[in-house]
Amino acid sequence: MIQQGQSLPASTLSELTSDGMVNHEVETLFKDKKVVIFAVPGAFTPTCSEAHLPGFIVLADKLKEKGVDLICCVSVNDAFVMKAWGDSQNASELMMLADGDGAFTKAIG
Repeated sequence: MIQQGQSLPASTLSELTSDGMVNHEVETLFKDKKVVIFAVPGAFTPTCSEAHLPGFIVLADKLKEKGVDLICCVSVNDAFVMKAWGDSQNASELMMLADGDGAFTKAIG
């Protein structure tokens, strides 16, 4: 399990953008940035859609005012599902990142 102060494990997270599929290397994506990362059990699940994701959407501007560069939602869904869920929830200020094979999730414990 990852501990406070440790670096994130090497991993790839996927994002479906208007330009197509982008595979982000964690180290490169987060390097020299202030990032809020939160993970949810699954896209489109009732609790995640009603309680987990909305708060980050509502507070995105305030987080960015505090110097946050990226707000990232990670789940073990695929990038297509994460994009559809983000679109349905108006999460345009968040990066909806897919950990499709669960490698990142497993690596952080």
